[in-house]
Amino acid sequence: MTTSPSTRRFWVRFASSIAALTLAGSMAACSTTADPSAIGTGTTSSATVEVTTEATTEATTDATTSSSATASGTSTADSTSTDGAGTTAGTITDTAAAANAFLATLTAEQQGLVLYSYDDATKTTSWSNFPVTFVERAGLNLTELTEEQQIAALAALESLLSDEAYAKVTAIMDGDQYLLENSTSTEASLGQYYIAFFGDPSDTDAWDVQFGGHHLGINASLDGATDAITFAPTHLGSQPAAYTAADGTEVQPLAGMYETAFAFYDSLDAEQRTALYQGTEVPNLTCAPGGTCDYPTGTGILGSDLTEEQKQLLLDVIANWVGLADEETTADALAEIEATLDETSVNWSGATVYDMTQGDGIYFQISGPDVFIEFADQQGSVGADVAGVVTGGWGHIHTIYRDPTDDYAGSATQEEAAGMDGGMEAPAGTPPNG
Repeated sequence: MTTSPSTRRFWVRFASSIAALTLAGSMAACSTTADPSAIGTGTTSSATVEVTTEATTEATTDATTSSSATASGTSTADSTSTDGAGTTAGTITDTAAAANAFLATLTAEQQGLVLYSYDDATKTTSWSNFPVTFVERAGLNLTELTEEQQIAALAALESLLSDEAYAKVTAIMDGDQYLLENSTSTEASLGQYYIAFFGDPSDTDAWDVQFGGHHLGINASLDGATDAITFAPTHLGSQPAAYTAADGTEVQPLAGMYETAFAFYDSLDAEQRTALYQGTEVPNLTCAPGGTCDYPTGTGILGSDLTEEQKQLLLDVIANWVGLADEETTADALAEIEATLDETSVNWSGATVYDMTQGDGIYFQISGPDVFIEFADQQGSVGADVAGVVTGGWGHIHTIYRDPTDDYAGSATQEEAAGMDGGMEAPAGTPPNG
């Protein structure tokens, strides 16, 4: 199996965290509070990713142009698939091959744990914004795999995602590792991520990749028969929203979300902002990751009340979630959403100026026939305070992307979220807000 340099570089960071995670878990089991400064030798590798304002969104120029969603004055990043072709079929073929290569490294018992039937409803409840100690994930925990197996698992993820999306995802993961090493948090599961396949990986049939942990829950449905990939539903989050790597590199995994959102907000006139704005209070997500959703709509401003330029800016915002794979997949997803954009509503709460040093952050919701997105800054830091680093409000992001017509590619119906109310065992105390 060929391993890309970026996957191997990320493995160096990931492998170095295992000792820290093991020790932290042992101390937690003994009801001992671990000193984050004293556990583990892992560092946040600057070679892994540099997700800053220079590379802010997976909306590629080609993809957005082909769907009439060309960025107008906003920064974009290359979204080329790992096979270089930028096609849906190429991504499916590459991901299936990498997934099967990963399966070949596993024992029969491990394969039984990572493989589920395509329509297994477990896929709807085994992802969350809660730590893995509160909501049990499907599949295999990467920290329990060998080095060869971990590299192979990450190679499957890298094959699925564009270069920029893979950088974004690994930066989110590095953020968890940063908190484990630097914060006051005693949550020993920070940095633990799981991988599962629903259906047999194939370039001719339908199957799903589920990958996630605390601030990440990717659900990608791939169908080689129809050349279709969807990431609905998916949770992308970050805490802290910006941090400094060991070598001084500034990392901001979800910078593109902030930048494209404010580019859209700033394009509105006073009357449009009055319709859009819901107040200063920053609410939480109404559709939590891994839970059911009523898809509220109709609040705020309608797409039909936007100019063509503003519609393009709104599609740039949406591309942060639908543009995680190749150019063709991104263009197709944006074109479908654009077709019903006039019926899509957008609302906004909280700050009206992009200044992470002021206020409590923002909330926005995009709700239409073919897209549901929420972005919510979290007011709590959940004990994850780091001196000089914003870990609440602007610095603690939760988001959700869903497709009201095609979640899980129609393979399963969302069930009630697992966790404390689902009968599974959980640690003592109240679950954090994530």
